[in-house]
Amino acid sequence: MGERDRGRSTMNQMQASASRSFKVVVERDTSDDVWVTYVPALGNLSTYGDTRDDALNQTRDAILGYLEAAAKEGIPLPPANSVSEVVDLR
Repeated sequence: MGERDRGRSTMNQMQASASRSFKVVVERDTSDDVWVTYVPALGNLSTYGDTRDDALNQTRDAILGYLEAAAKEGIPLPPANSVSEVVDLR
């Protein structure tokens, strides 16, 4: 595949992934006084922030970075219709 075709393929994958949504698990870590997030569909990609909104903004940036790197490296993304659940076990 030529450089031009690779660039076109990368751009197509990034455009397709830009409209995707991802489920994010958000939890409060009281021992470190931060909010922690996990993105199960992306290998439990994780970020944190001092506030819930800060953590989610960090997560949004991390997802975009992941998608950009995956597109450049030709790494396939998980299916958009994957099922996730958060279940409380006691």
